[in-house]
Amino acid sequence: MDSEDKQNLQKIADTVRILSMDAVQKANSGHPGLPLGCAEIGAFLWGEAMDYNPADPNWLNRDRFVLSAGHGCMLQYSLLHLSGYKVSLDDIKNFRQWGSKTPGHPEFGHTDGIEATTGPLGQGVGNAVGIALGLKLLGKKFNTDKHQIFTNKVFCLAGDGCIMEGISSEASSLAGHLKLNNFVLLYDSNQICLDGPLSESCSEDTKLRYKSYGFEVFEVDGYDFDAMKEVMDKLRTEQTKPAIIILHTVIGKGSPHKAGSHKAHGSPLGPDEVKATKEALGLPLEEFYIPQAVMSFFERKREKLKESQQKWQQNFDQWAKENPKFYSEFELMANKRLPDDIESQLKALEVEDPIAGRSASQAVINLLAGELPFLYGGSADLSGSDMTMMKNFPIVSPKDFTGRNLKFGVREFAMAAICAGMYRTQMILPFCGTFLTFSDYMRNAIRLAALSKYHVIYQFTHDSIFLGEDGPTHQSIEHYASLRTIPNLQFFRPADANETKMCWLAALNYEGPSAIILTRQKLANLPHTDIAYKEGVGRGAYIIVKEKENKPDFTLFATGSEVALAVDVANQLEKHGKSARVVSMPCWEIFENQDEDYKESIVGGDLGKRVSIEVGVDQGWHKYIGLDGIAICMDSFGASAPASVLRTEFGFTVDSILERILNG
Repeated sequence: MDSEDKQNLQKIADTVRILSMDAVQKANSGHPGLPLGCAEIGAFLWGEAMDYNPADPNWLNRDRFVLSAGHGCMLQYSLLHLSGYKVSLDDIKNFRQWGSKTPGHPEFGHTDGIEATTGPLGQGVGNAVGIALGLKLLGKKFNTDKHQIFTNKVFCLAGDGCIMEGISSEASSLAGHLKLNNFVLLYDSNQICLDGPLSESCSEDTKLRYKSYGFEVFEVDGYDFDAMKEVMDKLRTEQTKPAIIILHTVIGKGSPHKAGSHKAHGSPLGPDEVKATKEALGLPLEEFYIPQAVMSFFERKREKLKESQQKWQQNFDQWAKENPKFYSEFELMANKRLPDDIESQLKALEVEDPIAGRSASQAVINLLAGELPFLYGGSADLSGSDMTMMKNFPIVSPKDFTGRNLKFGVREFAMAAICAGMYRTQMILPFCGTFLTFSDYMRNAIRLAALSKYHVIYQFTHDSIFLGEDGPTHQSIEHYASLRTIPNLQFFRPADANETKMCWLAALNYEGPSAIILTRQKLANLPHTDIAYKEGVGRGAYIIVKEKENKPDFTLFATGSEVALAVDVANQLEKHGKSARVVSMPCWEIFENQDEDYKESIVGGDLGKRVSIEVGVDQGWHKYIGLDGIAICMDSFGASAPASVLRTEFGFTVDSILERILNG
């Protein structure tokens, strides 16, 4: 690299330091240590290594950058502003303020140029692996010998905290297994954690660890542009497996009294230290100063980036012309179009009756697999139990990326984060499966998917104590309530195969994440569930047994396998001279979005004694049954015994419920 190029990159790095220090200080909140320490790395990526176009931030073949160490987001915001994304200097000055485009951690969909919502350490590594995996799948599907449509790289900047988090181990292990040669992990190795030196909590050999995963391992001075270029040029043309570049840096570089210390990590430097840092680095003291040379550099850079995209577009257009079938499928995947008759196809799908919820869902998945080429999915080592396998498609392997089934291994947390990344390729709708009780391992990734409104579908099976002998370690009790508390997440618990089909339809049409909760035990199809989507599951809650009098003596609310139990209870109540209504509530979130008149028709007015029947904790049900309602629920963990015994012991039988509600 010639001296002029290095001088330009150094000016960019110094400008990043100015903007980052000043923004954190003005907000009196933030993390200045990473931007100060990694400024040269960021300058090299945006100024030299990456292919992108700020004028078209969704360009399909752009290189992707994920900041796993999301607390250091002023590094990214500064570079987005300088390179020409829609992040203004005022946005920089309003860092961490109400309504700004520069929140305390990067948020997808909120700030132009942000590829993934990050902050909880390590998840960005999982997201980046997912993006790389998705792009690898798309490249195998659409690239030809003559025309390479997907040639991009995924860069992920992670810190010591990310590397220590277990999810980075899970995700990196899978990336190494699959030999993802488009993934580059940049490790900001400054040997400092928020609490103090890394040596106080970690002494592993990270190089050997990543070699054991199957990564190419490089070690570079984080301030040596020539060394960075040498490694990056090699990876651009010769990469055969995932790579980690261990970049040795100094946290808070330039700060006379805080550099190399945890004191630079998570607090503003202070006005005096900001001034001292600028003086020590020979930088202008003016706040938010941007040299004209830096602006001119990025003006020239944008022209080159524009030309790069135009060249790719010409190649793409020629590819589309020569490969019309490929292009037709490309368009279908890019738009994620559903067939107009998808509801009727689902309704016509023949399944056994009775059938386990998980088996009904597998039948749906296999129908959808043939109709939706953008549907990719897998399981955390349970595809034969959670029924997520698409039977007509291969399993993705290091030697074969033509498949659509993913074996994530026993890596639930990484699986959820990777699926989020696969969604971010813009052309894949991912689903993944495991037992419901293991959703706890995935919860934070599900939460970020909900925050970001990533379109991911989770299939959770073995949904209750009725899985039986496996016992309380595997029996979900609190998980319905736990997942329902997450904003933007649709939680479905279908009563039978009819509802299962329509829950999938709802999940396909929702612009956000959905969790479909399914039984291991067989369920019979119920009367009145085989109705149009817009009249049943599409309403979130609907009446499946109507009271015979003007008003019911009892209204029974239920989900999942307990809907059939509620119907049986209602039939017995009729024999006792009592009128009963049964409401199936497969999705509270959809129900809450209905108009007030509809909600009033289902849960409003004098409904007699209100009873909820669900084999989980009662949290949330009193909104519908009132404080004086009766919640037939679980208030303890389960037990190891046959399901029939558990029904009796925990009170989920017709006789037990009748005794409670008639004599209670």
